[in-house]
Amino acid sequence: MNSGEIGRVDVTERAAELLRSLRQRYGAIMFHQSGGCCDGSAPMCYLKGEFRTGVHDVHLGDLSVPGVPERIEVWMSGPQFEYWQHTHLTIDVVTGRGSGFSLEAPDGLRFLLRSRLLTEEELNSL
Repeated sequence: MNSGEIGRVDVTERAAELLRSLRQRYGAIMFHQSGGCCDGSAPMCYLKGEFRTGVHDVHLGDLSVPGVPERIEVWMSGPQFEYWQHTHLTIDVVTGRGSGFSLEAPDGLRFLLRSRLLTEEELNSL
């Protein structure tokens, strides 16, 4: 849910509902997408500051979710960003088991990314 500005990342309403619940239970949260196989190919939700980003991680943007007092940072590993730099990513949620490290795992849900190519106009504005 962004405010209409062009960005690299957004969230579905269903994912926003889960984020409100996670924020209420755990406090400030963040996302990191590492890439790789297995659970590394899904966006992972952590307590803000629990996952340490490094110099090669790319800050994709911040999600503004109604009902969550602070913006939610979204990060991606640099090598993964090389593959995804031309896409707009939407964080969604589905039923199923994801990683045990991501905050939504105990709820029997998992976050996933839906993507589309950015238009030339969107790329130029970034």
